[in-house]
Amino acid sequence: MFVCFRIDRLESTRAQQYIRDCHSKGTSRCHVDKMVQPITLPRVVFGTTTLGNLFVMPSDAEKSKLVEAWLDVTTAQLPRTQVAIDSAGKYGAGLALEVLGRELKRCAVDPNHVLISNKLGWRRVPLQASEPTFEPGVWLGLKHDAVQDISYRGILRCWEEGCELLGDYTAQMLSVHDPDEYLAAAKDADDRKRRLDDILAAYDGLYDLQKQGKAQAIGIGCKDWRVVRELDRLCKFDWVMLANSFTVMSHPKELLELMDSLSERNIAIINSAVLHGGFLSRGSLSGESVDNETTNRCEYFDYRPMNPQEPSDAAKLDWRTRFLSLCQGYGVSPFDVAVAYGLSHPGIRSIALSTSRHDRVASLVDAANKHVPESVWNAMIDNGLLDALPLTSTNSS
Repeated sequence: MFVCFRIDRLESTRAQQYIRDCHSKGTSRCHVDKMVQPITLPRVVFGTTTLGNLFVMPSDAEKSKLVEAWLDVTTAQLPRTQVAIDSAGKYGAGLALEVLGRELKRCAVDPNHVLISNKLGWRRVPLQASEPTFEPGVWLGLKHDAVQDISYRGILRCWEEGCELLGDYTAQMLSVHDPDEYLAAAKDADDRKRRLDDILAAYDGLYDLQKQGKAQAIGIGCKDWRVVRELDRLCKFDWVMLANSFTVMSHPKELLELMDSLSERNIAIINSAVLHGGFLSRGSLSGESVDNETTNRCEYFDYRPMNPQEPSDAAKLDWRTRFLSLCQGYGVSPFDVAVAYGLSHPGIRSIALSTSRHDRVASLVDAANKHVPESVWNAMIDNGLLDALPLTSTNSS
């Protein structure tokens, strides 16, 4: 059963004054009182980027089989749970939502059997060029472009469009999508303040939808965990989706402290993009990874093109080479290791995983339940790939 309750935030001016007061008193963490009731989530949330043509262009028949596999695997391996599906208006400029609604209806799925998350903040606009202007080179064969629309009215426009695209189905979990990108586009400090007010106004819109019974839980989806930390001081969240953040390759101390704080307040953490957009799974033992099924995707890190001549990119490529070699030596799948680490923090309730192959959906759920031997983690420490054992391994030892 999905559980949540009505949440409010301080008005923007009051919240900002509260933050200033905390800083003047030397307080490093200044949260409003926001202990929340936990929400119930299955261990695996299925991502819909493939339905939006991320890196690949599956046929309608292939997309149908993929959605059917989500339903079948959940029934077989995750009994008595809803099928949890994560989507966003940004995914394929609404294509993912459109296909999801169509396929659920075709399969005659009871709306109460699915738990849909829709990350809001992007909506469709006409395609004016040969490819979309958002994340060029990533989304293939689209007939629409997408633009950010983050404000009180903007977020409601995004929600209304999502409802239309989903048809007979409703997204119970709502969030503001990519607020980090919206803030990063600021021209100066004043522009950033204005954009922050836009984000807070957007959350006012989401809270109003929740108050009207049109949403069950409010959260945030973000690639830059520092923005999650910033907004956590101003908003109340039922859940937080981290992307490209807590991974076997990257897990800074400050992020762990944030995750500890979220966990203490019963704010569910959903981890996603634990392979940095497929980067880490290139060259798996099977010869073809679960999360990285095209050569093109291997050229990207966190959805941006890699440049081996750049020192930071060269370091990432070197880390991956050593990681894959170690996994091969120990006879373990890089994908399984990355997923196991991505679930290792006790505050993580679910992990969002994607594949474009319907015959690999079961392996996603398998990976989320596999045990990685401690000898692998120790070897990673010895080879400079990790600085400490994962928390779950530490707790179990």
